[in-house]
Amino acid sequence: MAPALSRIGRRRAARIALAGCAALALLAWWLLPLRDGPPPRGTMTFSTGVPTGVYSLYGKLLKERMAEDLPEVDVRLRASEGSVQNLQRLVSGQADFTIAAADAVAAYEDVNPGDAASLRACARLYDDYMQLVVDRDSDIGSARELRGKRVAIGQPGSGVSLITHRLLRAAGLDADEDITAVRVGIDKMPAMLREGRIDAFFWSGGLPTTAVADLADDFPVRLVQLGDLVDELHRQGRDTWQYRSALMPADAYPRVQRGQPVKTIAVANLLVTTDRTDPGLTEAITRTVIDSRDEIGRDVHAAQLVDLRTAVFTDPLDLHEGASRYYRSVKS
Repeated sequence: MAPALSRIGRRRAARIALAGCAALALLAWWLLPLRDGPPPRGTMTFSTGVPTGVYSLYGKLLKERMAEDLPEVDVRLRASEGSVQNLQRLVSGQADFTIAAADAVAAYEDVNPGDAASLRACARLYDDYMQLVVDRDSDIGSARELRGKRVAIGQPGSGVSLITHRLLRAAGLDADEDITAVRVGIDKMPAMLREGRIDAFFWSGGLPTTAVADLADDFPVRLVQLGDLVDELHRQGRDTWQYRSALMPADAYPRVQRGQPVKTIAVANLLVTTDRTDPGLTEAITRTVIDSRDEIGRDVHAAQLVDLRTAVFTDPLDLHEGASRYYRSVKS
């Protein structure tokens, strides 16, 4: 009996050893980078935003970093009017990657569910802050006091236009009837305010937005709080649940805020692609985005908020397969 028991013990030990090897192999698969095949190569189009906005600057800096990390990928930047147009370009094949605000993504899914089914996220990047800018001597103290005013609300097809219409509705105003709506982007808004052609402008962007900071350097402006609109905004439906109450830090625009934070509304930005994009390329770009946080953050302060712990929270989009590979490779 002893030899038989010994054989049983050896077989059991062998099975345990094999199970241990399998577990170690699975652990290695989970922890180590998944880099099968040659490095990515070819041409990639990145749709950014208006030239003076944060999307544009972020895209330029990311391209510089990708030239180091992915030297065989030819990155081509393409300016746009913002989130909505960026998403349209992705689904139509005119762009491979872009940045879009989460509220614009949710709205696009509602209106174009078929096209939106192909959208995938790579990372949650940073938050956009809604900014209502007026002349410092203006009597406008809230969005509700914009009635009868000339207000720049963003270009058609922009994320700014989308959120501005919702904010005006939350304030009890109709953009087509209660204000004189000026449909221009951040590239024209500051000059129009300085020249007295508009009374106020809305902008949604990372902090600080260069165009707003530059305006404040030579023209006295004030930021109007928008925090009183959050509850009414959320009552508009599921698409507005992407917005949250936020405090614009006191040092975002030192010349404007004079040490005081401003209550406003924020929404997350996502790095977006489609399910058609090669997983290897998506994994590599996601890695570059996370690894370049500090470098890009020196020029785009909002990029300092890109965080590995929160980057995976890309609601309302699922992660792309390649992005999931990256996050598995760095999971600890």
